[in-house]
Amino acid sequence: MTFQELKRLVSQGESETLEFKRKVAHPEKIVKEIVAFANTKGGKLLIGVSDDGTIPGVKFPEDEIYALNNTIEKMCHPLPDYEIMHVEINEKNTALVYDIPVSNKRPLHIKENADSKWGQVYVRFGDKSIKASREVREIIKRQKRNKDIKFNFGDKEKILMSYLEEHKTINLYQFQAAAKLNKYTASNTLIILVLANVLSVEPCDKGDIYRLKNKF
Repeated sequence: MTFQELKRLVSQGESETLEFKRKVAHPEKIVKEIVAFANTKGGKLLIGVSDDGTIPGVKFPEDEIYALNNTIEKMCHPLPDYEIMHVEINEKNTALVYDIPVSNKRPLHIKENADSKWGQVYVRFGDKSIKASREVREIIKRQKRNKDIKFNFGDKEKILMSYLEEHKTINLYQFQAAAKLNKYTASNTLIILVLANVLSVEPCDKGDIYRLKNKF
């Protein structure tokens, strides 16, 4: 990647597939961006780029790479795939581009400690990396199977459709209350309808938001 190509990329601003970091000051926080990209649509992490879109680069790129790669090795399970590109800014400074594809091993976790295999799962929505709910984690797992999802259109589904026709969006607890369901049944119903391409889900820290995707 050339410097001009990098500038064009940065001009797009942070997004679902693009994240800027001035430097690898806190690698344990940066790994969540990498995991989120790998769990969602893939993306590029730019090191040496400020939030305002300026590109100062970093003076010691190999130190930045060592710090981040070492943290990825320690904290991520399974390990994400990625490629690193160096982009020369000037004689002293370099920007780094981590290119992370969507993983066929998803969902990737950030381990709670060195001895554990499991921990927090992050996904990308908009320009944020968000901790995945149980529902989103299950959707990620089952989407990899590429199988047609069948479901019965019963009373709870009719209640859900009526609610969405009126309110446009719903979360797990609203559905649970409206259909008078236990949490597991409400959760599983929403998961199945997302997998069946009937609903879309927007991950959110305060509760995932579901919308009607296809009309019957």
